[in-house]
Amino acid sequence: MGVCWGPVVRVLVLQAAWALGGGQVRYSVPEEAKAGTVVGRLAQDLGLEAGEPEARRLRLVAQGRRASVEVSGASGALVVSSRLDREELCGKSAPCALRLEVLVERPLRVFHVELEVTDINDNAPLFPAARRNLSLPENNPPGSRFPLEGASDADVGANAQLSYTLSPSEHFGLDLQRSEEYRESLFLVLAKPLDRETVPVHRLLLTARDGGRPSLTGTVELVISVLDANDNAPQFNQSVYKVQVPESAAEGTLVARVNATDPDVGSNGEMTFTASNTFPPKGLNLFVLNPKTGEIRLTGALDFEDVRSYEIQIEATDKGTPPLSGHCKVVVEVVDVNDNAPEVWVTSLSVPVPEDAAVGTVVALLSVSDRDSGANGRVRCAVWPAAPFGLVATFAGSYSLVLREALDRERVPEYEVEVRAEDGGAPPLRASRGVRVPVSDVNDNAPAFAQAVYTVLARENNAAGAELARLWARDPDEAGNGRVSYSVAEGGGGGAAGAAGVGWRAASSYVSVDAESGRLWALQPLDYEELQVLQFEVRAVDAGEPPLCGNATVQLFVVDENDNAPALLAPAGGGPGPGAAGSSASGPGSSGALWAWAAWGAPAGQVVAKIRAVDADSGYNAWLRYELWEPRGKGPFRVGLYSGEVSTARALEEADGPRQRLVIVVRDHGEPARSATATLSVSLVEGGEAALAAAGSSSSSSSSSSGAGLRPAAGAEGGAAAAAAAAAAATNVWLVVAICAVSSLFLLAVVLYGASRWAPRAAVLSGRGPATLVCASEVGSWSYSQRQSRSLCVADGAGKSDLMVFSPNFPLPPPPGPAAKETQPEPPALLDTVVDCIPRP
Repeated sequence: MGVCWGPVVRVLVLQAAWALGGGQVRYSVPEEAKAGTVVGRLAQDLGLEAGEPEARRLRLVAQGRRASVEVSGASGALVVSSRLDREELCGKSAPCALRLEVLVERPLRVFHVELEVTDINDNAPLFPAARRNLSLPENNPPGSRFPLEGASDADVGANAQLSYTLSPSEHFGLDLQRSEEYRESLFLVLAKPLDRETVPVHRLLLTARDGGRPSLTGTVELVISVLDANDNAPQFNQSVYKVQVPESAAEGTLVARVNATDPDVGSNGEMTFTASNTFPPKGLNLFVLNPKTGEIRLTGALDFEDVRSYEIQIEATDKGTPPLSGHCKVVVEVVDVNDNAPEVWVTSLSVPVPEDAAVGTVVALLSVSDRDSGANGRVRCAVWPAAPFGLVATFAGSYSLVLREALDRERVPEYEVEVRAEDGGAPPLRASRGVRVPVSDVNDNAPAFAQAVYTVLARENNAAGAELARLWARDPDEAGNGRVSYSVAEGGGGGAAGAAGVGWRAASSYVSVDAESGRLWALQPLDYEELQVLQFEVRAVDAGEPPLCGNATVQLFVVDENDNAPALLAPAGGGPGPGAAGSSASGPGSSGALWAWAAWGAPAGQVVAKIRAVDADSGYNAWLRYELWEPRGKGPFRVGLYSGEVSTARALEEADGPRQRLVIVVRDHGEPARSATATLSVSLVEGGEAALAAAGSSSSSSSSSSGAGLRPAAGAEGGAAAAAAAAAAATNVWLVVAICAVSSLFLLAVVLYGASRWAPRAAVLSGRGPATLVCASEVGSWSYSQRQSRSLCVADGAGKSDLMVFSPNFPLPPPPGPAAKETQPEPPALLDTVVDCIPRP
């Protein structure tokens, strides 16, 4: 039972002691104790059991100054962690106590620990000078006292309690006066009257010894000169005068008034005041001493930042023979006021700054200072504008102006940066320093064209050297970085697209661009039938290092001129077709001879033949119309205005004769119009003969859209032979009819299937070879020029098809003659098909 009550009793006793002690543990440790020295068993003194210091995280929190002690985690003891120097920690303060806080957890409690650092005798006494000169009158009575400046000891307590000894002398002794309010006063006491004629100079050694164990000493030599004169020296009512003067005090301000008395009478009692010494020496020009009244007044401006205190040695001298004097010290403390604005200096400047400088680049080094002290001398700095530069403090009073954001010379070529400083005085004073930071150019902008794609229209047959367009690229860089030169890019997908069978040619063979002005010139006349679209790239390159470039695509469209007459096509599948020559609008050109068969009694509207022609031009210049030139008037045949189909205008009769000769004019819509003529001979035969002739012609060549045969004429003899052959085969007419009927049914099925899939929309046929655009209409089909579909090779990539529509700039002329009743509506605008022929990889 006693074993169980033991810890409880100990805890209760410790708690009671803790309560009586005000909750604070006190330890003492001598200065200069070695690291690891145990100061005290902190955990045990706090009532913690073994293992609790570590479990409850016993730790030390220092307040204010560096503690130089720590808590051992395992044992909970307070040990020395670093060098303890009482003079460094507390100076002359005694006792030197460090206030510590100790924390434990679970539950959280705070204990206050006071650590007293005791002094050891590690500093020897020290006099202000190694030698002191004194002048003493010989008529001074025994017991006269002469003040001496004692030694100082950095230690405290007994270690700083100084005792003085004087080398053996029958004339002098020492008197040490101690005071709790002021420093101890040391006096040289005259024990025996002096006799200058016997001993004019006395040399004594003054030794100061402290109270430490072992004690330390310091010495000073006293050189005493014996003077022959006065009985009594002037005496000041204070040995030290201490005054405080603000640094803003005006000239003439009364600083202090000293007062001294002399018991002598007459001239020996009259005194004059002089300043025997001033420290620092510049104080001689700041203060003036009235020699009669002892008033000290200010004659100059004080500056706390220059000198914070002045010491003036005042001497009062009587007029005796020899004169006697008394001494005192006036200490003038200068009080600081906020009279100095901060100063900002640029110590280093690195400009211009390249616009590609990295974030964090140091632009300038600055020094900021304020000569005031305390809050008056604390300076805050900022930079304006806040971007793109900022300030980084390197150490006290030094800053770096660094780049915070990326620069762009094209946006801001130069910055005016202002560094602003403000102190903590009341009211605060401010200062600023401007820094001009130009930005140097780097080649970071490529030339950019005003348009990514330029569309240029040029009429064919233009003159070589004609200006087609003017290109312009802008480069915001300066000097060589912004000087742009132009060129046609070779190998960049540029090329010409023209008629079938025309090879690819580089764009530079057609056009050229002026390197300086960007003007686009034609190197040769352009031919629409050879080249319809020329797509190429123009490159703009600056003169920077490395050079940057920009590209623009130029699409040069050649505008067609009516410089080609219609050309008649040979019959499909037959021998060589008739020749045709163009002519002017006034009359037909050369004609070609064709022939066909027609049966007597054929109803009106029966298609006999179809004239096929093509025009190498485009648009209206290639839109053809067909006119029956001969015979004029109301003949048995008519020609479709736009289809070229020759059909019966009425039922054919025997009165129309065995043969009809038709002259057909094919004319385009150009200005001026061009034309070609075709001569068609139509033989009128019996119905069976016509069918037989049609069957015979279908076996050797492709039939026309009406099924009628179309052959080049071979003369009258050829016609008679054909008629004889038809008469000889009259017996097989029905057999031929049956065969034709079966064939017709098959062909009809094929045509209906094809019509269901392809008609009536327009078909654009494209591929690597020539393509034909066929447009369906009520009167037939309008065949677009075989040379109108081009293949355009551009840069590598997927193929694409573009359909460009150009509206005509002139009205369609009405067809002449009686065929006007067949006039169809105006055809659609020119369709221009551009097919990308680059295959996918």
